[in-house]
Amino acid sequence: QVQAVESGGGLVQAGGSLRLSCTTSGLPFDAYDLGWIREAPGKEREGVAVEDVDGTITYTDSVKGRFTSSRDNAKNALFLQMNSLKPEDTAMYYCAATPGPRAYLRPEYRLDPANYDAWGQGTQVTVSA
Repeated sequence: QVQAVESGGGLVQAGGSLRLSCTTSGLPFDAYDLGWIREAPGKEREGVAVEDVDGTITYTDSVKGRFTSSRDNAKNALFLQMNSLKPEDTAMYYCAATPGPRAYLRPEYRLDPANYDAWGQGTQVTVSA
């Protein structure tokens, strides 16, 4: 059974930073593409970042230059460093996984939340103005 557990969310002022972590079990970690997906109240789920098994990382435009994704295959862990946070970053953040590699696919496809198979329970990020 695939499991993913996120942590690191919280309340932060605009301009602040948070580091999200995700640990997984039940899957061959180094064979899966890993993504960060967020869902804000009243909005559709949005792919924030995806890290392919070959190390290719794709970000959605709104977080480029502010967010950094990284993975540690030895620890089955995925991280999202979020800097210069904005109120519009407020959302539930999920870790998601799908078999890779998919680097040959269009970035829009790889970021699409519909194309992930396994999800965590999420961690809430709230950014105050």
